[in-house]
Amino acid sequence: MKPGWPWLVAAWAMAMVATLSALFIGEVMGMTPCLLCWYQRILMFPMALILGMAAFSDDRRGAIYALPLAVGGVLLAGYHSALIAGWAPSWWVPCGAGPSCARQRLDILDGIQIPWLSLAAFLFIAISLAFHLRQSRS
Repeated sequence: MKPGWPWLVAAWAMAMVATLSALFIGEVMGMTPCLLCWYQRILMFPMALILGMAAFSDDRRGAIYALPLAVGGVLLAGYHSALIAGWAPSWWVPCGAGPSCARQRLDILDGIQIPWLSLAAFLFIAISLAFHLRQSRS
């Protein structure tokens, strides 16, 4: 096992949990995601594949490819979390037709909003990848 490999596996596991959770909420529970949630999914879903292939082939490049997706996800989920918390002005809300980005209907564990969980997942992945890349320098 190479140095940093556990960090890569941890990032992949988090991406898988986030991807499967998003699919469960959308497909099993029947909740239509808002526009910002779709964008977060666009960034998260490929990471589950990229990091899985990188972890099982022990390829450092997968972490390099996934890190920009994770950082973009942190920024997008951070903005979405600010909308939910009411920290961003109401005229900044990008959603038109469909579910509202600023008023979520689903919270977990009595008050934790889905965008906050998305932010936590993207942060965990970004930090794990940074540790992996630092420890696996050639």
